[in-house]
Amino acid sequence: MKPVHNSKRETDLQIIGEWIEPGSRVLDLGCGRGVLLENLRQKRQVNGIGVDTDVNKVESCVKRGVPVYQGDAETLLKTFERAHFDWVVLSRTVQELENPATVIEEALRVGKRLAVGFANHGYWRNRLCTLLSGSPARNEIHPAPWPMQRPHNPVSIAEFEEFCKEKGLRIIKHKYLGGDWKSELSFRPSLRAAYALYALGSEG
Repeated sequence: MKPVHNSKRETDLQIIGEWIEPGSRVLDLGCGRGVLLENLRQKRQVNGIGVDTDVNKVESCVKRGVPVYQGDAETLLKTFERAHFDWVVLSRTVQELENPATVIEEALRVGKRLAVGFANHGYWRNRLCTLLSGSPARNEIHPAPWPMQRPHNPVSIAEFEEFCKEKGLRIIKHKYLGGDWKSELSFRPSLRAAYALYALGSEG
């Protein structure tokens, strides 16, 4: 069976790759080692640039031939004009941001569409682990003890959708996936989905 981290990568490549139109201008915030952008450039011929704070990951992007900026996403977004990009991508990044609300709003200013993907903190296995042990879940997705965990702002599907409603952000499309990060769900996703992907647009 494939490791979960491989399933996560394949999920983003497939779903986001289907959403983004060929030839689009794309900004990938928290691009990591540039795998998603490399795939989009090869298969969808996008004009894309990545952003990441990790120097080692930025170097990996350069080796892949992916244009990349090393620095803070929130600061960089302020340098672009409205609707400069067709798509902005936050793939497994939103939970690591210091100011996720500000970044999302800025991303929808500079981008016509925003793709957001995150592990659902309200997934039933996470709830059960916290209930029984009193500690955050440790599993294939988050294997490290809490001092080494990366997410600063773990988010649930219910919280994210309430945020979109409050801010007037239109959910254009979405995908809810089960514990294998492949099986699509529709019934009670806040409890049953391990991963969620959204395509957002501003109501304005």
